[in-house]
Amino acid sequence: MWQWSVYVCTMPEDELEDLPGVGPATSDKLIDAGFESYQAIAVASPSEMSNTADVGESTASDIINAARDAADIGGFETGAAVLQRREQIGKLSWKIPEVDELLGGGIETQSITEVYGEFGAGKSQVTHQMAVNVQLPPEHGGLGGAAIFVDSEDTFRPERIDDMLRGLDDEIIADLLERREIEGTPGDDEAMEALLDSFLDHIHVAKAFNSNHQILLAEKAKDLARDNEDSDFPIRLLCVDSLTAHFRAEYVGRGSLAERQQKLNKHLHDLMRIGDLYNTAVLVTNQVASNPDSYFGDPTQPIGGNILGHTSTFRMYLRKSKNDKRIVRLVDAPNLADGEAVMRVKDAGLKPE
Repeated sequence: MWQWSVYVCTMPEDELEDLPGVGPATSDKLIDAGFESYQAIAVASPSEMSNTADVGESTASDIINAARDAADIGGFETGAAVLQRREQIGKLSWKIPEVDELLGGGIETQSITEVYGEFGAGKSQVTHQMAVNVQLPPEHGGLGGAAIFVDSEDTFRPERIDDMLRGLDDEIIADLLERREIEGTPGDDEAMEALLDSFLDHIHVAKAFNSNHQILLAEKAKDLARDNEDSDFPIRLLCVDSLTAHFRAEYVGRGSLAERQQKLNKHLHDLMRIGDLYNTAVLVTNQVASNPDSYFGDPTQPIGGNILGHTSTFRMYLRKSKNDKRIVRLVDAPNLADGEAVMRVKDAGLKPE
């Protein structure tokens, strides 16, 4: 099975106490706040640690600097070292050749991929399909891992997972049945039901009731990723569907815009940290609004402003076309050219044109 070879690990309490300013009481506070490894401490800010772990900001700064030295984080490295590190990044296939080519192989781990579009464009279909694909072995385009699904719009449907699982090629299904030690064939309903149960067992779903709960669920997702790091199915995908629905509903008007953007920014960085620490692909969906001032071109604009635009590593726009066709447009990527591809949203999942 594909594994990520990196040194992130949970430190025992007595090793946290080796850091300056960390005694038994402070060690307990850090662990309770989720700072359980040198890596997690090293990438935190003093104000964040001060607020969440109840330690002084100057003490937090000393702890963070010591953790950075211990974890060898924060210095410069050569481009060759960066290239070698990027070879550890996984690619989660859409199983649609045109879209995978557009994305340079698929959705990257350690990155935030944003998919936006109007209602009915297929955003939730993408999250469901990726929750299936991520569990496939690497030779079939997956990452051999589990998924976390943060559901803010009551969109998760186990029935769609069943449809998409049955929509896989018989060769892949036969391989999955063998790997998961399930007797039967792709056409056997009893075997497929057992396979579905196995897939659903590795999709961790939580419904977010408001924006504060959604932010809390990101912290819980980090704990879940840590707890499953050494399991047979480590967390390799974190879906948030949708990222902006609660923020858009709760922060109305220009007077609340600054507060909304600050909270959204922190939430995005919490998600990004999970991706970085546990080599997880982060997939978020986003709502759109129509710009009435646009006289030319498509007036559809994603919610979230520059905060979301700058934080998302990849931005993808889904647009309706005829019947079940959808246009997938790569709007922004750090190393890929903009382009478009066509896919179909069928009962059996996302399929090539």
